[in-house]
Amino acid sequence: MPIRGSTIDHPEPAECSRLTLLESAGVESMKVIVMGAGVIGVATAWYLSKAGHEVTVLERNAGAARETSFGNGGQISVSHAEPWATPSAPLKMLRWLGREDAPLLFRLRADPAQWAWGLRFLRECTAQRTRANAVQLVRLGTYSRTLLQALRTDFDIEYDHLSRGILHYFTNAKTFEGTMAMTRVMRDLGCERRSIDVDEVLRIEPALAAIRSQLVGATYTSADESGDVHLFTTRLAERCEKRGVRFRYGVRITRLTEERGRLSGVEYADETGAYQTATADAYVLALGSFSRELARTVGVKLDIYPVKGYSLTLPILDPERAPSVSVTDEEHKIVFSRLGERIRVAGTAEFNGYSMELNQVRCQALLKRTLQVFPGMSQPELGRYWTGLRPSTPSNLPYIGPSRVRGLYLNTGHGTLGWTHGCGSGQALADIIDGRRPDVDYAFCGHA
Repeated sequence: MPIRGSTIDHPEPAECSRLTLLESAGVESMKVIVMGAGVIGVATAWYLSKAGHEVTVLERNAGAARETSFGNGGQISVSHAEPWATPSAPLKMLRWLGREDAPLLFRLRADPAQWAWGLRFLRECTAQRTRANAVQLVRLGTYSRTLLQALRTDFDIEYDHLSRGILHYFTNAKTFEGTMAMTRVMRDLGCERRSIDVDEVLRIEPALAAIRSQLVGATYTSADESGDVHLFTTRLAERCEKRGVRFRYGVRITRLTEERGRLSGVEYADETGAYQTATADAYVLALGSFSRELARTVGVKLDIYPVKGYSLTLPILDPERAPSVSVTDEEHKIVFSRLGERIRVAGTAEFNGYSMELNQVRCQALLKRTLQVFPGMSQPELGRYWTGLRPSTPSNLPYIGPSRVRGLYLNTGHGTLGWTHGCGSGQALADIIDGRRPDVDYAFCGHA
């Protein structure tokens, strides 16, 4: 069953398609409210508008893509989208426990939601669950990348994108060897993910020459991409507005209201602070980490926990020393992406509730590794730091589909893959709302 108690689970794709089509079949043009103007919310608004619906987007910030979709690593990483929950993850987390600069820092709190999430995460760390979740993530990612490329071509949206692939390098031979099984899984799913030696690593990305002695190999996927999600989302929002989508910025959503099992409205404080209620035929919850608490106001329980990530943006002063391919450092869990004349360095995961404090130790860890890998590329004092909350589920699978409250749809919980899955999630949910079967085989959530 897709619902266990009041918790939305992920049913099998065939069952979910049946459920969503039963709910939405025959729906014509509707008024739809989308909550959230990150890449997920804006992409959803775009595809709903394209389908002929009247769309309003509610966003608490002064513009689109101002939080989690602002400063991420920039990768469209379809072929490296394996879930965090793997058989090796628990041991790594124990090894890193207490290290302030650890790639993954689980800061234990007196927070029942954190402990419950952690236990469910451990449940996903079997080889069988890891493979099943990877299959879902790759399907959605491949579909989403195709839609992104179509948007880019059709509307000439420029967002400092590069279509030169992703190079995932290793400095630990045992870790590199351990990736071979997942590489085979990715190839079975149609990803051209290749294991390569050090010579080929440097042929593809000469800027890694400074750490040649540390390298043991890499995996490379030429089909993957990179780009600035903030630029993309703001420019897609502009396209949405030209289509008639209405954006209400600076409004703070406080709760949802329900009548007889159907969502009846969204209560919010407007730009002046006055409380109002907005109504529509359908509602989309796309508020990232903040979706969980809002969904609880109508009894919908989402298994989402905020995981704080950090990034550093540096101007490129010596282009010859900067990467031209998006690069991932496996040992340090850091991403390097070239965004025009800038380099974006992102990584680390901190389980610390909704804290948005900028941890200087973790910021300096990003800077230190950048200077080691690409010495002379930039100057450290020119760096700009950022932190944001990734809405993570234990399986890494996002919630896409109807909730148990009629009229309330979910598009949230994308973790680190919101940029990778944004367009696909938006199109799929628009199809579900419109009564069509999505063109991707994914475990959409539904209700009994």
